[in-house]
Amino acid sequence: MTKTLTDGQSCDVLVVGSGAGGLATAVTAAKHGLDVVVIEKEPVFGGTTAFSGGVLWVPGNRHCGANDNRDEARRYMMEETGNFYDAAAVEAYLETGPEMLDWFERETSVAFVPTLYPDYHPDVPGGVDVGRSVLAAPFDTSALGKDMKRLRPPLSTITFMGMMFNSSNADIKHFFNATKSLKSFLYVSKRLALHFSEVLRYGRGANVTSGNALAARLAKSCFDLNIPIHTDCPATKLISGPDGVTGAEIRTPDGVVTVTARKGVVLAAGGFAQDTDRIRKAYPHLKRGGEHFTPVPEGNTGDGIDLGEAAGGKFDVQFPNTSAWMPVSKVPTGNGSFTAFPHLLDRYKPGIVAVLKSGARFTNESESYHDVGAALMAACEGETETACWLIADQTAMRKYGLGFAKPAPVPTALYTRSGYLKKGRTLAELAEACGIDPKGLERHIAAYNEGARQGEDPAFRRGSTAFNRYLADPEVTPNPCVAPLETGPFYAVKIVMGDLGTFDGFETTVEGQVLDREGSAIPGLFAVGNDRASIMGGNYPGAGITLGPAMTFGYITGRHLAGAA
Repeated sequence: MTKTLTDGQSCDVLVVGSGAGGLATAVTAAKHGLDVVVIEKEPVFGGTTAFSGGVLWVPGNRHCGANDNRDEARRYMMEETGNFYDAAAVEAYLETGPEMLDWFERETSVAFVPTLYPDYHPDVPGGVDVGRSVLAAPFDTSALGKDMKRLRPPLSTITFMGMMFNSSNADIKHFFNATKSLKSFLYVSKRLALHFSEVLRYGRGANVTSGNALAARLAKSCFDLNIPIHTDCPATKLISGPDGVTGAEIRTPDGVVTVTARKGVVLAAGGFAQDTDRIRKAYPHLKRGGEHFTPVPEGNTGDGIDLGEAAGGKFDVQFPNTSAWMPVSKVPTGNGSFTAFPHLLDRYKPGIVAVLKSGARFTNESESYHDVGAALMAACEGETETACWLIADQTAMRKYGLGFAKPAPVPTALYTRSGYLKKGRTLAELAEACGIDPKGLERHIAAYNEGARQGEDPAFRRGSTAFNRYLADPEVTPNPCVAPLETGPFYAVKIVMGDLGTFDGFETTVEGQVLDREGSAIPGLFAVGNDRASIMGGNYPGAGITLGPAMTFGYITGRHLAGAA
């Protein structure tokens, strides 16, 4: 049981935030002999990590075998980051990332499984078709005991009745085919029976996957090392003196306390995706009066950035893309509010396209969420609204679903009644329901269909890369990403801009020491995760480029604090 923080308490390392970066730092430092305390402002731990896919991009990891080498990975990073290439940080990442994975799997409760994810730009020099991304292994959270209740639940819109999917196409296919295949029906029945038995016993599903599994595994590793994770305990002020940052004031349920950190304070508060003032100044679509709707936890309000700036840390919005963009739709909750649904899978499927209010397509829908988001912002430049519509015909809708709207046999009326899903007997009728130019939609879909009947997309080359095809439908040939929209009725879901977290953060040394405006390290102050500037330079090269660096540099920072580097 986590003890209450007391005024005047001291430790070696104080970690502010409980996502992957913060917990990786904490576990590493404690394993190397330091006394560590973790504080978290929210009532649950796990941060954005618990909402994420739980994937880490780590070139050269042992799970990917011998099909990768550091020179190619370095070349890819140079191509992807451009003018923001940080040679020292990239070299440390490429050298230490595989070591970090091996160490956590050997020394803690953290475990990974390989994935088949291609790099998001496999046709760029140095990119690969498979092998650099690993995934947190599923985990039974009952191992957390009473602390299971403090683990942040997964994002509700990407669960099925609270149950998480395994992060594989095979698992999801069984749910799609449950009414068509006895094998799939039995598989789904077994999964549901196990899930509901867990809900009855624990009040939530115990077997978790993806980022929820990673957060749980890291938390279990903390508890095994007697590292307390104090929830409902935001840091309100850093304590500084002649020797730099020496601790923090923390608001606990019992009042404000001061905790001294002999080795340092680590900012790992998750960036500023929910900091209304900062994102209004940083996001192009908000500057021109548009809407932004993020699935990132509400607590990510830039607390770490505020604390570090007050201590003299250098923070600037500098990257061409401030955040990892994510197209989302707004799911009505029935009480006048909405929940974000991140469009991670449907865009890749044949028979589904994205159009602007003019009816025109604007990008290859099967590129990464970040690339599609960036394309949408560019396409809507000069407009007050940054939005598009994801459109499917009857065939695609019943086979794949559309956003939060589930495929057959779930009735589409569940979603049309709420207003989430729009429906039209014809494309023109659908356009009228959505506020799209009817003639424009008919014209552009007709042009798309002409090539799609042959599996071609001459306008945007959809299906041309291994990544495009990875999340598509291999049963559709010759192009698993492309099929015409011909069979009515037609359906649409409105897409607005969201994000998966911010890229801009503090400038630091490789070891994570926060730099001041003169470029000097501030003694005792460190940053990891999204509070530290991303080494990706505002780009998104592959699955897991947030969590991979978060854990790798958390490992580097933890060792540095312990003098083990």
